[in-house]
Amino acid sequence: MVNSNFKDFQNIDVTQLSCTNLKKHVTNMLENSSQCKAILEFINHDTGEYRIVLEGIMETETA
Repeated sequence: MVNSNFKDFQNIDVTQLSCTNLKKHVTNMLENSSQCKAILEFINHDTGEYRIVLEGIMETETA
């Protein structure tokens, strides 16, 4: 597991990230979560647009 500081995720501007960088940030966040779930909130079959909400508990370093 990669240790990350919670502050690393607070300022993510997902509108400015490439798809590759967004995947890296989301993967890092999931790897540093003790609990997580993904909720498919919306899908448009005509356009392929979708919305996924991630919920979880971020592990923080206590040292």
